[in-house]
Amino acid sequence: MTGVRLRGLRIEIDAQSVVDGVDLDVAPGECIAIVGESGAGKSLTARALLGMLPDGAHMTVDELRIDGTDAAALGENGWRGLRGRRIALVSQDALAALDPLRRIGREVAEPMEIHGLHRGRRDERVVQLLESVSLPEAEQRARSHPHELSGGMRQRALIASALAGDPAVLVADEATTALDATVQARILSLLRSIADQGRAVLFISHDFAAVRRVADRVLVMREGRIIEQGTVAEVMTSPREAYTRALIAASAATPRTQIGEAGEVLLQVRAVSKRFERPAVVEASFTLASGRTLGIVGESGSAKTTLARMLVGAERPDEGSLDWTRAQRVQLVHQNPLGAFDPRWTVGRSISEALQAAGIPGGGRRRAVVRLLSEVGLDEALAARRPRQLSGGQRQRAAIARALAADPQVLVLDEPVSALDPTVRARVLDLLSRLQVERQLTMVFVSHDLAVIAAVCDDVLVMRDGAIVEQGRVADVFTAPQHPFTRELVAAAL
Repeated sequence: MTGVRLRGLRIEIDAQSVVDGVDLDVAPGECIAIVGESGAGKSLTARALLGMLPDGAHMTVDELRIDGTDAAALGENGWRGLRGRRIALVSQDALAALDPLRRIGREVAEPMEIHGLHRGRRDERVVQLLESVSLPEAEQRARSHPHELSGGMRQRALIASALAGDPAVLVADEATTALDATVQARILSLLRSIADQGRAVLFISHDFAAVRRVADRVLVMREGRIIEQGTVAEVMTSPREAYTRALIAASAATPRTQIGEAGEVLLQVRAVSKRFERPAVVEASFTLASGRTLGIVGESGSAKTTLARMLVGAERPDEGSLDWTRAQRVQLVHQNPLGAFDPRWTVGRSISEALQAAGIPGGGRRRAVVRLLSEVGLDEALAARRPRQLSGGQRQRAAIARALAADPQVLVLDEPVSALDPTVRARVLDLLSRLQVERQLTMVFVSHDLAVIAAVCDDVLVMRDGAIVEQGRVADVFTAPQHPFTRELVAAAL
């Protein structure tokens, strides 16, 4: 195994340079991270190593060697022989990457079938691979479909599939983004062990906190160029570039120091339960006070979102009660604004529809759209764009503007910053803090990220398997957790 050697990578899209002069070496047994904001060129660089650039992209390179193979001039047929066998990809969204109609075992076996490996013992090899990535009950999981697995299990299955062709190089492109703290820690530990076993691992991320856990060296990208590189310790402790310092600072959300004053109790939740095919929320009880921010934290599948949907009335409890002391205008900000917006409509039309539903007359809606966009820091020209024409941070701000159109008193936010890079995340969190003061909002903030909860919340509920296992002030719960699961969450987030 000889890893990766890349010299002079340049990529243009529509005659515009998006990656310019990137050099990269990844040796066997080494994990190299590329970090930067969205649009920096990280994923394009990674996909160039696999011959998987998007339509319309043009690549030139001075040298590209993958596990000793000269890949600089390969056509598609040549890349097909290389992908999966010499170099493999683990992408961010395992649910999208895995075929929903195929069982996990078939997904893992596919690279072996393509490259003619392990004939006669592929089923046995599939189970071995699933066990090697610590997927519990591997033989049973091989017969499962992707939707039957948790997010962390799907990501492990995707890594097993990438390892099926025994590649010398593994590219992990944002493979831990949006995973909860404990699952992320396990996946990072797994990627580190894969490197320690002798593979070259390229780890793409926007999060320095994740990079610190897994990488040996780090390259910082900005606007298509490598602007800084070195060992993780060197870059983390003595960054030369202001941009790098900003990324590092944004990856460690600043804990909230000013605690909102508790007003009257707005909501009393008493022993609320919800069941689908199995119990989801189990006897949840808590109060929501005016003017404060309540965090709900837990692993994927802990029913955080189900509880949030009950707060806004999108789900009704099977048992128990949610008792508001008086009528409240409650609005939800979804985790995925791209999915929440109608893709056919402009952003301005979506916000205008929300204003109409709130009873704002037609003559004033255009001015109100401009005012709401300005309030969340967006230029009024963006009202004419469709959701896909906005960046992730712009879409999230537009989603907040649409929620504000109803003049809510309570804002429920479901993972609103989970897929954003650290600097954009910090700006959105600052926006929410400002809006809370200016509009005197009460907020409920659902997240798997304890650093985010610490930065924006006064109080917190910790959920596991649908039950609230611990609750209290954020400072108390995170500095002296009482429940073993809370202690595990806090330890994984450090």
